Amino acid sequence: MKELPRVSQAASRPTASQAPLLAVRDLQVAFHQNGETSLAVKGISFEIHKGETVALVGESGSGKSVSALSILKLLPYPSASHPGGAVMFGGEDLIAVSNERLRGVRGNKISMIFQEPMSSLNPLHTIERQIGEVMKIHRGLRERETRARTLELLHQVGIRDPEKRLSAYPHQLSGGQRQRVMIAMALANEPDLLIADEPTTALDVTVQAQILELLKALQTERHMGMLFITHDLGIVRRIADRVCVMYRGEIVETGPTADIFANPQHDYTKHLLAAEPKGRPPAANANAATVMEGRDVKVWFPVRTGFMRRVTDHVKAVDGIDVTVRAGQTVGVVGESGSGKTTLGLALCRMIASKGEIRFENQRIDDRSFQAMRPLRERIQIVFQDPFGSLSPRMPVGEIIAEGLRVHEKGLDADARDARVVTALNEVGLDPATRFRYPHEFSGGQRQRIAIARAMVLNPRFVMLDEPTSALDMSVQAQVVDLLRDLQKKHDLAYLFISHDLKVVRALANEVIVMRGGRVVERGSSEEIFERPQTDYTKALMAAAFRIEASPIDTPGEAPA
Repeated sequence: MKELPRVSQAASRPTASQAPLLAVRDLQVAFHQNGETSLAVKGISFEIHKGETVALVGESGSGKSVSALSILKLLPYPSASHPGGAVMFGGEDLIAVSNERLRGVRGNKISMIFQEPMSSLNPLHTIERQIGEVMKIHRGLRERETRARTLELLHQVGIRDPEKRLSAYPHQLSGGQRQRVMIAMALANEPDLLIADEPTTALDVTVQAQILELLKALQTERHMGMLFITHDLGIVRRIADRVCVMYRGEIVETGPTADIFANPQHDYTKHLLAAEPKGRPPAANANAATVMEGRDVKVWFPVRTGFMRRVTDHVKAVDGIDVTVRAGQTVGVVGESGSGKTTLGLALCRMIASKGEIRFENQRIDDRSFQAMRPLRERIQIVFQDPFGSLSPRMPVGEIIAEGLRVHEKGLDADARDARVVTALNEVGLDPATRFRYPHEFSGGQRQRIAIARAMVLNPRFVMLDEPTSALDMSVQAQVVDLLRDLQKKHDLAYLFISHDLKVVRALANEVIVMRGGRVVERGSSEEIFERPQTDYTKALMAAAFRIEASPIDTPGEAPA
């Protein structure tokens, strides 16, 4: 993986005579709900100059994204307001200008890349239409000019065979490709300022490195200013000229990136720099009982073509994999998007059809129907990546956690169910009094604890953890890892931990399986994989995750920037 060039602080630091491209002055953001007003941003100030990258960092709820959305007035008005402050751009206060004037700035002079491209892209429109729409609105280009410019943009952002992608829909692209399309849309009108709101959070480490490299190269080429919002300080160190650290709606520390990392002054900045999953899993016991076992597991999806829709090929999502998960131990499954990690986990849990032998607590389950699996479901649980998407917004937390008890333990009365819910919430470190609240009233880390409590309330033996920390802040990641480790030790749980975050895997897993294209490319103990990787692919993953030198990786479906 090609390493990003380090930013020269001396060269990038603007002189006093240079007028800033963007100047945020004493900005306040308030939200009004049920007759009450809360101040989410409390008078922050910062500047961005041409060609400069300023990183706005902090944990969820610190006010980063709210501040960025305020620049283009994209908050839900009138429930949001700006009691004070100004956002100066091109001699105008964007807070005070009309909506008509703002429409001329949005997507034209200032563009924005959002965190989740699948939510930002229209699932009903092709890639060509979505990129072209930006240029037609702001530049009045005709169809032929729009198509030529769209192809040029797709080529610039590293999409292979862009002509073949014009008619594709968002769901037909990988996560990295969708993010590249979002970048192409943002750059279509050659903006002066690019706002990137957590643009790499949900991406694999190798794709993340490619996207960062791409953004930096395009910024240098076009001399854009960039506001980069993230909670990952590893990214900040690689891409930013200056850093603004936000905490509870205020900027508590700001300065050149090298100074912030070398000599942080504020306690919160020190906390952020120290926050990452630590520790190592306990030593594996080779004699521990086997809880889940798969032999030659295959999941092939048919490819149908022609008028008769005959099967002409197969997508081999999982192609003959063996896996053994023992009590009290964790098997980590790593690899890039599309490698088959989640498909393998779903096959072991009998959530999708598969071939090959699967045993749970020495019972063969691969030949059981989905109906016949129901009695075993309480002992085989799943914690998903996105807790907000997996928790019903219409149910209070107590009912969400108790739902499984109603299905699997029908003999419990209401008081007994409530007692089990209280115990589960205590185990995951949440106040049981919060069980009457709804998921949207909790932070991301708290919602993930609720999802874990929902699984643990049934006293499972095997838990599939599918990217449970990827969307969380670094400090919250560390807390969730500690929680999972404690629960595993207390209940002798067997974990299948699926992740592209190798630092988290290193802290939890006893054994690691590295997957690519549906196959295992390397496997071994955590120490062997992390300290002495054997294959070029594993070495490239480590390089991207831990910022070390390695040979470049050829990522299927992704082109190097």
